[in-house]
Amino acid sequence: MTRLQETVEERGFAIVADLIPANEIVDLSAEFSQASLQRSRAGVRHALKLPSVAALANGSRLVGIAQDILGGEAVPFRATLFDKSAEANWLVAWHQDTALPLRQRGEKPGWGPWSVKEGVVYAHAPAEALMRVVALRIHLDDSGAANGPLRVLPGTHRAGVLTDEQIRALGHEVPAVDCLITKGGVLAMRPLVVHASSKSQSEMARRVLHIEYTNSMTIAEGLELSTA
Repeated sequence: MTRLQETVEERGFAIVADLIPANEIVDLSAEFSQASLQRSRAGVRHALKLPSVAALANGSRLVGIAQDILGGEAVPFRATLFDKSAEANWLVAWHQDTALPLRQRGEKPGWGPWSVKEGVVYAHAPAEALMRVVALRIHLDDSGAANGPLRVLPGTHRAGVLTDEQIRALGHEVPAVDCLITKGGVLAMRPLVVHASSKSQSEMARRVLHIEYTNSMTIAEGLELSTA
């Protein structure tokens, strides 16, 4: 087991500093500013449709990190741009990321509730499926203490899928860590690690490209992940 894999296994997250050079950040930013993808207040879903995002997600740097953590194959299946600014500012309470995009609906124990967003079927997944996923968050801006950085509760990914009440209790019991990362840095995190973010108190933008990887698009018997 590598040091990165050990850190993510123990804490649920790890930081890889200065991975993406400034010129690539500029190119990504330009494509997002010109893209015709549907935008919400929080950013852009289904960003893998953009050529530069797809190239980055399938490149050896990010795939290598994901393979290291997952211990084998790593395939990107979803990318989302989170765009927090003075004009679009929000608070996210403590939570886990449990919904996955799927090609079709299939009634299976432990899966659900189900929903459809922008034409894609989603279901909340059980822990055994979510442990086959890792997210890599590429920072397009500096993420400092003042502009609403991600906050995590280390080690909580090992507790499985939690109820809202259990998550609230952990928010009071486990010391939180603010993930302060400079532009070009990457945060690797397990979807089950409990995390949150505060509203930004700064005029600085905080854009994060969140790319998720799995070791197989067949996430459970009879269920295939959708590319989103």
